[in-house]
Amino acid sequence: MAEPARIIHSDQRFLNGLLQNDAAVVKEIYDRFSARVRAYVTQNNGSEDDAADIFQEALIDIYQQARDKGLQLTCPFEAFLLLVCKRKWLNELKKRGQRRVTSDPETLSIAGEDAEQLAEQLHLEQKRADLFLRMFRKLGKKCQQIIGVCLSRRPQEEVAAELGLSYAYLRKKKSECMATLIQSIQAEQNNS
Repeated sequence: MAEPARIIHSDQRFLNGLLQNDAAVVKEIYDRFSARVRAYVTQNNGSEDDAADIFQEALIDIYQQARDKGLQLTCPFEAFLLLVCKRKWLNELKKRGQRRVTSDPETLSIAGEDAEQLAEQLHLEQKRADLFLRMFRKLGKKCQQIIGVCLSRRPQEEVAAELGLSYAYLRKKKSECMATLIQSIQAEQNNS
């Protein structure tokens, strides 16, 4: 059975504004939503600087998801942004060894299922990207170079020539490096 069509929320304009680097929209996002994030973080063992960092990181994550994955809002932007910020702050508290958080029923009641789903999706994508980057950095320099250049989506013949390698050797080495990277990622996932 086909999934019902999702209706794009009118707040998609905020994502579009971020993608277009529209100064007026970015200012509106800060003006309208940063105070709620600041209040949440400062009420939950954080400083105003922490709140500013969380807000900025959340906007960057949302921007990257919109740019790279075509994220489309099916819920209010505020609810989605607040959930992303809340999850980022809870992760930060966990890293710091502080878990006590005052719940904010207003944030939860606005959110709705779509915002929760989108926030969870964004969180999982960010975790995957972080894991990939950590494991990528553990590879040897040659593997990092080959994978990095191959991910540029340029023709592999061109990449091979740039690296001074034969096309066949590049394909073989890329395959070996990717296999090592995938094994590292899978081992790390199995250990967590």
